[in-house]
Formats: sequence, structure tokens, C-alpha cells
Amino acid sequence: MRLGRTIGTVTLVEPHPTMRGGALRLVVPLSAADLSVGDAVDATGQAEPLIAWDDLGSGDGQLVAFSEGGEAAQPFRPLDKPVDAYIAAIIDRLDLPGLPKHTSAPAGQPRRRPT
Repeated sequence: MRLGRTIGTVTLVEPHPTMRGGALRLVVPLSAADLSVGDAVDATGQAEPLIAWDDLGSGDGQLVAFSEGGEAAQPFRPLDKPVDAYIAAIIDRLDLPGLPKHTSAPAGQPRRRPT
């Protein structure tokens, strides 16, 4: 499992029938160096963005934990959703020893729930 920052939403014109009930989010993976240089709200990461399935309702700019590869499809067995990355958690606060506290989204920014 890795940490990342959501930066957008991917919209499909005609999604696969098993892709209902959630959203595809664009996520930038964050390294330890990204998290150690100040507030994680501003950390955008230097890695290539990836697309992750999100049924938790994360919003733009939120810190999330995600899984990739075969582990990403495990929560959907036996339905076999065609996903390669899955958002498993929305991180509200991250405390790293010796560093400032990191928050997921600016105060007052509500989370969006999928419709």
C-alpha cells in the first residue's frame, strides 16, 4: 500500500457494467521525501499519476492510501472489476516523527460521496 494525492477524476463515456457505484480518480503517488518537505496538502509528488478505483468518495487534493496490481482487485472477488489500483483509505491526518502534522484536505472542504 502506498500514499498518494488525488488530483482529478476520470470520466468514462460508456463504463464497463461492473464499474458502477464508484469513481475513477487520478492519483499522484507520494514518496517519503514528498511527505518530509512540509505540509502534505501542498505536496504534489513527482511520480507519474495513475488511475485508481474509488468507492470511498475522496475529493480533489486529498491524501489517500492505495493498492496496486493483483491486490487492487482482491476486494471485488468474485465480480472481477477491471481495476489495477484501488483507493483503500482516505487519510485525515498523518503524523510523522520530527515533522509537521499533515492533513488531507484544507479545513472546511467536504468529502464527496459517489452518487
